Amino acid sequence: MITLARRQTEFGDARVVMNRATGSVFYYHGDSCQSEADRNGISLAPYIHAIYDLLFQQQAQHILMIGCGGGTLGTMLVRAGQTVVIVDDDPHAITIAKRYFALPFEVACHVADGLAFLDQNRAAFDAVVVDAFIGEQIPDHICSHAFFQAADRALRPGGSILINTLAEHDLDFRADIISARLSAIGWRSVVLDTVGLPKRNAIVAAGNVERLTPPVAHFIPAVEVAEMLHDLKRMKFRRPRRIPPNAG
Repeated sequence: MITLARRQTEFGDARVVMNRATGSVFYYHGDSCQSEADRNGISLAPYIHAIYDLLFQQQAQHILMIGCGGGTLGTMLVRAGQTVVIVDDDPHAITIAKRYFALPFEVACHVADGLAFLDQNRAAFDAVVVDAFIGEQIPDHICSHAFFQAADRALRPGGSILINTLAEHDLDFRADIISARLSAIGWRSVVLDTVGLPKRNAIVAAGNVERLTPPVAHFIPAVEVAEMLHDLKRMKFRRPRRIPPNAG
C-alpha cells in the first residue's frame, strides 16, 4: 500500500492509500474505511452499488447526499446523468473525493451539518441518501425525529430516503431502530440486509419502496468484480423487526 495523503482532522486520522498492484484507492478515518474504489472512481463496496440501483429503480434524478466519504456514489450518479448535491461537515472529505476518487468538480458540495443544511434548504429532491458516520456510528441527530421530518420536507411527492447503517451481527437492531423512527412520522420502510454475515452494511429504504427489487450492478469496477457482485447478490430485503426492550 502507498500512502497518498494523511492528515489529522477533528474527526480523526484521515488517510488515503492506494494498492500498488491494482490501483485501488481507500479512504480511512482511523480504522474505519470510508470509501474504496478502483482507479476510475467506481466503488468496490457492494452497498454503494445497492444504493445506486435503488435510486435507479425509483427514477430519482435530483439527489441529496448527506455524508461524502470518497464521494463514489456521487461520482457514479453524475456519470449516469443525475444531479447530485453533497453535504458533509468535514471539508477534508470533499477535497479527498475530488482529488483521489474522481468526484466531478462541478458537483455542488456544501460544508455543513446535515440537519442544519436541511433546515435551511429550499430546494426539492427526489431522494435523500444518508451515509454519515463518526467512526462506525451515525451521529444521533442525523437519525433523529427532527432530521427525518426535515428530510421529508425536502422531498418531492413520491420521494424516498435511503440510510446506510452498520450491523455487527444478526442481533444488531440499529437498522430496525431507524426504521421505527421513520414509521413514527408515517414513512413505510424496508431493510436491505445480508442476514448471517458479520459486520455488514444494511440499508434502510423509506418512502417510495413498494416496487423495489433486489439490487443489481450498473457499473462494473476494474478490480474485485467477482467479490463485489457476489456480496451484492446476497443482499436481500426484509421487513423491519420488532425491537427488544434492551436493544437501545
